[in-house]
Amino acid sequence: MATYSTSDFRKGLKVQIDGEPYLVIDSSFRKPGKGNAIYTLRMRNLVRGTILDRNYKGGESIEAADVEEIESQFLYRQGDNYVFMNTENYEQYELTAEQVGDDWRFLKDSTLCQMVLYENNPITITPPNHIVLKVEYCEPGAKGNTATNVTKPVKVETGAEIQCPAFVEIGELIRVDTRTGEYIERVKE
Repeated sequence: MATYSTSDFRKGLKVQIDGEPYLVIDSSFRKPGKGNAIYTLRMRNLVRGTILDRNYKGGESIEAADVEEIESQFLYRQGDNYVFMNTENYEQYELTAEQVGDDWRFLKDSTLCQMVLYENNPITITPPNHIVLKVEYCEPGAKGNTATNVTKPVKVETGAEIQCPAFVEIGELIRVDTRTGEYIERVKE
């Protein structure tokens, strides 16, 4: 089994602690006046979603998680479950609404995502960094409000609400950053 030493610690690393996979969501380093450097890791359990904070001394190591990342395509939503297909072998996987989390806002038919499998079971997905969505509904913008940073809630084709500039209108395509949920720009068809 592969291991990571303290010099490898960084955000996004997938590690295994007490037989469960964790994702490092924050990594910090401090060097006290005397003694070893201390590395603090904040990790999210990939199965349960709980947060764990741990300190490690310089030179220690932790086990790499036995997880596999595959490219998958979002097919459809069935009740509270989301169905994805492995793009290589066409095997289908179902994730619960809890596993998908807020990423449902960016899932439209045929969206390609990265899926994490643990012991061949899907545990989480990551949508692409940017996605183009069609505006389904919004209030009309007031004339002359184009020079300031006035925003309004806009409902997109996935059912999500996103804050957009006042000049965005129904039927337009917008690019959204899926990591922050923020509007980036209008897209020409």
